[in-house]
Amino acid sequence: MKFRIWSSLPLAAAAIAGMTACSDTSDMAQGIDCSAQWYEKVERIVPGSDTQGHGPDLGSSEWRSSIEFRLGIRGNSDIPSVSSDEWCSFIASQLDKQDG
Repeated sequence: MKFRIWSSLPLAAAAIAGMTACSDTSDMAQGIDCSAQWYEKVERIVPGSDTQGHGPDLGSSEWRSSIEFRLGIRGNSDIPSVSSDEWCSFIASQLDKQDG
C-alpha cells in the first residue's frame, strides 16, 4: 500500500502543476495589491482626472467610484465594496476583459 501512495505522488504533482498552468488571466487578478503603483497604472488606463490633474485622490473611495463609472459598471451588484481589497482584483479582471 505504501508503494502505491508514494508512486502516485509525482502524478498528483504533475496534475496540480497542469491545472495551475492552465489558469486564465482572471485568476491572476486575485493577487492584486491595492498599492499606489497599481492605482497609477489604472489611472493611465482609465483616467479619472481631467487633463490638469483635477480629480479625486488616487485610491480614494471617490476615485474608485469614478473608475467604476468610466468602466460602465457602476451599480452592478457583483462589484465588491470600494473600501475592500477585493475591489482591486475585480477591477483588474474587468480591465483584462476589456483588453482581451
